[in-house]
Amino acid sequence: MCHFMLPACLLCFVGLVASPAQAQETFEYRGNPLIRDRFTADPAPLVVGDTLYLYVGHDEARGEEMFNITEWLAYSTKDMQTWTAHGSIMKPTDFAWVQKDAWASQVHEKDGRYWFYTAVEHDPATSHGKAIGVAVADNPLGPFVDARGSALVKNEDTKGPHHWDDIDPTVWTEPDGASYLIWGNAMCKIARLAPDMISLDGPIETIDLPDFEEGPWIFKRGDIYYLAYASMDKSISPDERISYATAPSIEGPWTWRGEITGSAANSFTIHPGIAEFEGEWYLFYHIGTLTVGDQTGAIGRRAVAVERMAFDENGLILPVEQSAPGILLP
Repeated sequence: MCHFMLPACLLCFVGLVASPAQAQETFEYRGNPLIRDRFTADPAPLVVGDTLYLYVGHDEARGEEMFNITEWLAYSTKDMQTWTAHGSIMKPTDFAWVQKDAWASQVHEKDGRYWFYTAVEHDPATSHGKAIGVAVADNPLGPFVDARGSALVKNEDTKGPHHWDDIDPTVWTEPDGASYLIWGNAMCKIARLAPDMISLDGPIETIDLPDFEEGPWIFKRGDIYYLAYASMDKSISPDERISYATAPSIEGPWTWRGEITGSAANSFTIHPGIAEFEGEWYLFYHIGTLTVGDQTGAIGRRAVAVERMAFDENGLILPVEQSAPGILLP
């Protein structure tokens, strides 16, 4: 038993470190874009009890910059109308081996812990290109800390056409506790995660998906597994759309089912984030129509939006129309 007292100032400091990100403000959903005071991209929803958490990248690109995504932000809601901004939950350089870039991420809950899988730019001193890192917290709002001290997947670990083909992780856990990591650009890759959630427990394999570009998102409804992703058919358009495939098992075989929604307004990229919340399904994505201060929407200045998503009697996803009113529509 400890028999000494910590100074009051140190106790305050400890409390700050141990507590989750503090709420900054509450705002009402007014249609799309959802978040209007800053540029956000790559939405990743997570439902915990009666709360939906939304994780996004904060893009601070200016002028002709392509992307300058500097941190990951968290938002939450209990009714999809009133939202709380919780501020920054992590920055790329919180990983000691990372140089920059808070690219697409997903927070996955398992056994009461929250695993943050994300794409970053590796320190060029030891690896070249994009990599996947994993952080962990005991609370959906953090604080998140590097869970292994090195990349889970480096560019050199896979064969791909360029140095950014290891991005956009999404994670699934089976009822028996087996977890899987799916990720990629140009090729969709899958590998089983070890029980520690910070290492791979098997070979890296490829999922063959028509027109796959990036941004996979895995989920399940009933007995059907769904894999949504950003697709690109350059014979139709130079911009990404959201397509999907289904399977009877996490290991496939995957059957392509078509397009969920078309290209995003004023953005050649689009990124799906899908969740069921309070009995309804929602598709989060990003568009390029927001103006903040003197900066208009652009390739590197996108804004998160949300629509309801529905299924037919066979479990196929009905086409989703992107709209300014968004989920305000009846």
